[in-house]
Amino acid sequence: MNEMYRDFGIRDQILTLAAEMEKELSERFAKIDENAEYCQMKVLQAMQKHRVSEGCMEASTGYGYNDLGRETLEAVYASVFHAEDALVRAQITCGTHALALALSANLRPGDEILSPVGKPYDTLESVIGITPAKGSLKEFGVTYSQVDLLPDGSFDYEGIRKAINSKTKLIEIQRSKGYATRPTLSVARIGELIRFIKGIKPDVICMVDNCYGEFVEKLEPTDVGADLCVGSLIKNPGGGLAPIGGYIVGKAEYVEQCAYRLTSPGLGKEVGASLGMNRNFFQGLFFAPTVTAGALKGAIFAAKLYERLGFSVVPNGTEERYDIIQAVTLGTKEGLIAFCKGIQAAAPVDSFVTPEPWEMPGYSSEVIMAAGAFYQGSSIELSADGPLIAPYNVYFQGGLTWYHAKLGILMSLEEMAKAGCISL
Repeated sequence: MNEMYRDFGIRDQILTLAAEMEKELSERFAKIDENAEYCQMKVLQAMQKHRVSEGCMEASTGYGYNDLGRETLEAVYASVFHAEDALVRAQITCGTHALALALSANLRPGDEILSPVGKPYDTLESVIGITPAKGSLKEFGVTYSQVDLLPDGSFDYEGIRKAINSKTKLIEIQRSKGYATRPTLSVARIGELIRFIKGIKPDVICMVDNCYGEFVEKLEPTDVGADLCVGSLIKNPGGGLAPIGGYIVGKAEYVEQCAYRLTSPGLGKEVGASLGMNRNFFQGLFFAPTVTAGALKGAIFAAKLYERLGFSVVPNGTEERYDIIQAVTLGTKEGLIAFCKGIQAAAPVDSFVTPEPWEMPGYSSEVIMAAGAFYQGSSIELSADGPLIAPYNVYFQGGLTWYHAKLGILMSLEEMAKAGCISL
């Protein structure tokens, strides 16, 4: 096996260190597999409950009326998330679109959004209007407020209490860290936060940005009181097979509002052709628990290796995991670029290209992204990215298999060594 890795140019010192780390992680990997098995059964039960059939794989076109597969898929998603209803569509282009859809559908002029977990992910700033943008919620009279986490990462409950007012219509809770180094929120912590908020204002809508968190735990945010839960199909729940799409699950009245905003008032969920994607959506969801498990193993492996080499990592090598993202503080621009070069060199697609920083739409600084993926932007596939600003954090995620995630991490170390950014 080491000869195979040497063929990729990985030196023996890295292979020796990797073998040591993998041995140390055997018990944790077994727990990840146990969680994947539970989630696999949960998905399978939902598919059997709603009688997924060969007919569900057929395509619809045009208006998409009476699309059996689309309607069954949404019933399956609602069951998996223990929610009242679901909207799962190819017409939702990405996670940011899904979030923008849920926000704009359920907010009206004069309403206010509150984020109790600090600044949202960069691309959502334009949606809300924190960063000026045409068509933002701010342009339509929706205001925004936030309460930062305390220095230790805990919720500022007193600050949240003071921030909730008569205009507060929707609470936006981002589960993952985005381009920050704060802890990812566990489902249990999300539940505690929602219970606190509902105790102050019971009718407020609690929406969770669930991107990167699906199937990492046995429970999902809708199990602990979230009114809406939103994500992307080219992340965890698509299992690497969904070529596009997003989902919104939760209370029926809020999901219905989303459907009317996605299509048209009066049409809602009744239209929206599946265009032959139902098979990929069903099969991707079926694979999602085990694909997510592979990505989780890769994240923990990366944390252990880079921590051993003296880098700051979030989460660290021993902490519990609540999403698939691993942040590593590399400290230099050269280190960030070298890391991403290694991830790209391990890709099955475009392994021969070199990632370069660029001004990516929706981001406030130059960003470098490595992603040799079968589907453009699919971050359940092996990828890494980060903004070119100090302290030069890289955010590593994905890997359709544990073995591919492992190779990507080893290649990142090799490129870091070549660039003189690590000493072995």
